[in-house]
Parts: sequence; C-alpha cells; structure tokens
Amino acid sequence: MADLDAVLEQLQKERKRAVGELRQLEKVIAELSKVTARSMQASYSSGKKRQLSAAARERIASAQRARWAKVRAQSKQAS
Repeated sequence: MADLDAVLEQLQKERKRAVGELRQLEKVIAELSKVTARSMQASYSSGKKRQLSAAARERIASAQRARWAKVRAQSKQAS
C-alpha cells in the first residue's frame, strides 16, 4: 500500500502544478485579449480616411477616362 500512497501523493503534486500552470496561462490569455481588443478598437475607431494628393487623384481620373475611351472605341467598332 505504500506504493499506492506514493503514487497518489505524486499525482496530487502533479495536479497542483498543472493547476498553477493553468492559472498562469489564463493570465497570459487575459492580457493578450486586452491588447488585441485595444488594437482592434484603435484601428476601427480612428475614423480617419486616407487622403490622396491632388496629383494622385488626377492620375486615377486620367486612367479611368482612358479606360472609358477604350470601351467607347470598341463599342463603336462593334456597331
């Protein structure tokens, strides 16, 4: 029976160690959740839109006008 008592005592020590590790993991998870929540909130709640320079808007508009001109030219050839 001495062996059984030793095994039981060893298992109880192991359980106590495992419970301690679980508590540490829960603390780490809680901290990471706070950091993640803050970063998500900061990225979504800033509300700032990215602004393009006037030159960039003109380049985009010019490229779109060229695309539409190409479409119109192809539709005239098809008719």
